[in-house]
Amino acid sequence: MKKFLIAGVMTSVMSTAAYADNIRITVPVIDSQPKYVTKTVQQPTQQCNVVEVPIYGGNNGNAGEGALGGMIIGGVLGKVLGGNDKGAAAGAILGGVVGANNSQKGKQIIGYRQEQRCTTSYTNQQIQETAGYTVTYELAGQRHTTHSHRYVNPGSTLTLRLKVTSVFAN
Repeated sequence: MKKFLIAGVMTSVMSTAAYADNIRITVPVIDSQPKYVTKTVQQPTQQCNVVEVPIYGGNNGNAGEGALGGMIIGGVLGKVLGGNDKGAAAGAILGGVVGANNSQKGKQIIGYRQEQRCTTSYTNQQIQETAGYTVTYELAGQRHTTHSHRYVNPGSTLTLRLKVTSVFAN
């Protein structure tokens, strides 16, 4: 009986192939197993700590006043030492920076305030993801497999589209 069934299917396939390039066959599904791939993803982790930040006070020096005084003194010294306006300009710039810095010296810590500081770090994590299903079906008494992007229930049917490229007769 099995030989007659196989011969019937093959005759059906061969006779249909003579008239069309594509044929459709419905076959029973025997098994459907997921196929997994391993992927690496970066998992962010945020860690926060409370830190104490100093509060400065004490010196009432003004950076603007210190810079102005430093520019005047630096300009005069630059003119005297350099003998020209370029020396005066360079001395004024340098004197302004020095004066601003000096006016801020002498500040004292008068207290602390708490501040939350956070950092984010990343760890690599391996995950398994379904990349489709290997579906086993039966055709003419033989088991074959194919790949499917969706799950196919064992016991259901699968429609195959076969493309026949040539037929040889003996």
